[in-house]
Amino acid sequence: AVQLVESGGGSVQAGGSLTLSCATSGYTHSSLCVAWFRQTPGKEREAVAAVFPYGFTTMYADSVKGRFTISRDISSQTVFVQMSGLKPEDTATYYCAAKKYTCPSTKIATMKSADFYSWGQGTQVTVSS
Repeated sequence: AVQLVESGGGSVQAGGSLTLSCATSGYTHSSLCVAWFRQTPGKEREAVAAVFPYGFTTMYADSVKGRFTISRDISSQTVFVQMSGLKPEDTATYYCAAKKYTCPSTKIATMKSADFYSWGQGTQVTVSS
């Protein structure tokens, strides 16, 4: 089974930056589609960034495009999301999720949490104004 461990959350002021990490294990890292979701109380998880398997193709939600950068390091089996220009509306619990072999959609807006079988424990990001 694929295991995911997140780290890097915290509190920042608006305009600040944070980098979240998602360490994977239990399966060939390059074969994984890894996505970052975020969730606020009372709302469904929304996918904000994803990296495709077998390469470095990425996609982003419109709400974070130009501010978030997802990347993967094959040697450490880790996926990162660098978040800059943070806004109070980015405040959420962030989760990484993985799926073997393929991403469930080529459009991040249609990527649902039910499409992923492996999840990290979540890490809180709080952005104050």
